[in-house]
Formats: sequence, C-alpha cells, structure tokens
Amino acid sequence: MSPLPRSQLLKGTTELLVLSVLEDEPCHGYEIAQRIRESAAGLALSEGALYPTLHRLERRGALSAAWGAGEGGPRRRYYQLTDAGRGQLAESRAEWDRFVAEVGAVSRPRGEAIRG
Repeated sequence: MSPLPRSQLLKGTTELLVLSVLEDEPCHGYEIAQRIRESAAGLALSEGALYPTLHRLERRGALSAAWGAGEGGPRRRYYQLTDAGRGQLAESRAEWDRFVAEVGAVSRPRGEAIRG
C-alpha cells in the first residue's frame, strides 16, 4: 500500500497556502504559485488548483482583486487579503495546528514527543 499522494495532502491546504502568501502584500496568480514553490521546495500548485481557489476566496470575500500593469507584459490580476481574509487565515492556521497535533498524536510511536 502506498502512502497518501502529496497532491491529495496539498489539496486540503491550498487555501491556507494562498492566504499565507498574500498576508504581507498583493500578488498576481503566477507570483503566488512561485512564492509557494520557493518557500517550500516540493510544493507546487497547478493552475488548475490555484485559480479556482483564488476565485472561490474572492467570492467568499477573503480576497479582493484588481487589474494592474504587468512588468513589461500584459495586465495582471492582483489579489490581496481583506479583513475577512485575515480572519480566515488566522482560523485556518489554528485549525492546521490542531490537525497536525492530532495526526502526530496518533501516528508517532508511543512515548515519542513531537518536536516543534
């Protein structure tokens, strides 16, 4: 039996990753994907996962978006966190921390402490 594919693990964290990248400054879609790749080698969001996530977060009011000039190229859509998005990011981080602790509690051998 093979372990759970990384793509399935990534699917459940896409919103958290996107919101985290946008915490400090607005970015366009390609830049968001690039920052995720640079921050965590091995994590790569496909366009097929990224753009539906951006649109879903925008519809829910977590992101706002505006067209802006691209650097020497076509216009780009820049996304930024709203106040609601900052709240969702805080809740998502707390939920992620709980989830990691719960999975760790079950998956580690008895008596082995979680380092962190």
